[in-house]
Amino acid sequence: MADDEELNRSYDESGQRLMHLQAAVENFDSFTRSINVGAETLVTRYEPSKPYHDRYQVDHAFLSPELGEEVETISKVVSAFFRWDYNSCETIIKDGRVSPVDFANACPETSMISLHYYFPWAIKALVKWSMFCIVTGRKMPVDQNTADYFAIADSEELGYFGKLAAYRELADSHFQMDAYEEFCSEHLARVDEVMVDYIESDTFDRLLVETVKAAFPSSEHETFIAHYRGMLAAWAKDQRAAA
Repeated sequence: MADDEELNRSYDESGQRLMHLQAAVENFDSFTRSINVGAETLVTRYEPSKPYHDRYQVDHAFLSPELGEEVETISKVVSAFFRWDYNSCETIIKDGRVSPVDFANACPETSMISLHYYFPWAIKALVKWSMFCIVTGRKMPVDQNTADYFAIADSEELGYFGKLAAYRELADSHFQMDAYEEFCSEHLARVDEVMVDYIESDTFDRLLVETVKAAFPSSEHETFIAHYRGMLAAWAKDQRAAA
């Protein structure tokens, strides 16, 4: 770790170059990546040091409900503040404290190769949000109501969680949560069932095989075709069980 003298010397030597200083969070408990698609957010356990195809870990209970809500809110608030309809936000959790470490990925990957089990969720969310925007005539907002966020930040009455709740209200309003949920309930009630049927279809299996062959060397085709078939079959099985 650099001391103050070394830090100041490095800054002075940087000249006109842009400096970006971050504090490290070592020996953390969990690393998350939250994918935000319009009004929907998926929080996943993420292992950035693993190979591209194995970074998203299938783990539905790695965070407590309270931490999961906090991480989800941070991701949604970031997207709403910057007016991003499609973004991913990475956070580190250590000793119950959530620290955003990378929250500007305003077009995250949506490849089956990377998302595997979570790929159907991403496609469903993109389809639902796109249809909601088209059918309701939702306009792409240009102006940011930053003053509303700053007023919350400057409040001396609200603590951290009070401010987070107030930010979440702004974010939910921006993404029209109530209208979106009503739209999905009324017009897209079968989308989950349709997606499961599609993932289990021969049509999707052919797409899966083509995708794997395009992404991996021929010596690995058999292994990864079986791997992705297993991951997507597990997702479909879980969805049927939940339904």
